[in-house]
Parts: sequence; structure tokens; C-alpha cells
Amino acid sequence: MSGAGAFEAIFDRGLRREGRYVQLVYVTVDGDATGRFGFVVGRKVLSRAVDRNRFKRIVRVRMRALRGAAARYDVVIRVKRPVPRAAVDAAAAEAVSLIERLLAPVGPA
Repeated sequence: MSGAGAFEAIFDRGLRREGRYVQLVYVTVDGDATGRFGFVVGRKVLSRAVDRNRFKRIVRVRMRALRGAAARYDVVIRVKRPVPRAAVDAAAAEAVSLIERLLAPVGPA
């Protein structure tokens, strides 16, 4: 995802899923386009750059396995409240859990 316009469009018309630390904002992709992921992790919620990078790295690594199913969505992962340093891994796991629930099939398979 690149540019502020891409994020604005998703925030304007996207659906939301909330967790304790993380908010997922997503829209379905039109046509043959491939879905993208973006992050909003501010200095106020994770003050150290190493923690912000760790959060994003953990989520990216875990998302590789879900890449095929996630291609239907543009997703912004936003850390919405301050995360204690000890809970960075838990916040990343929460983000992945929200994404997995979004991608889970509905009804009997």
C-alpha cells in the first residue's frame, strides 16, 4: 500500500474489527486487483522504533501463510492504544487473530 490516498479510501469506506490494542480496517478488492496490507503504528502507541518494527515484522511473517486468502482484501492494521513493551508480541498475535477471523470461511465448508 502506498500513499495517503490509499489509506484514506480504506478508512472512509472500510469495515472495522476491533481488538484490545489493534483495529483492522478492510475493504474488498474490486475486479482482478490483488489485496494489500498496510500498517499504522504511531510513536505514541509504541514509542521505540524497534518495537514498532518488531510488531510489523511479526505480523508480516505470520501473514505469508494467509497470502492467498487475503488477496480479496485491502487491509490497514492500526495500533489504536499504547502497548506496553512486554505486550508487543501479544498485540501482533491479536492482529493476526483478527485477520484470521476475517478470512475464515462462513458456514459449512
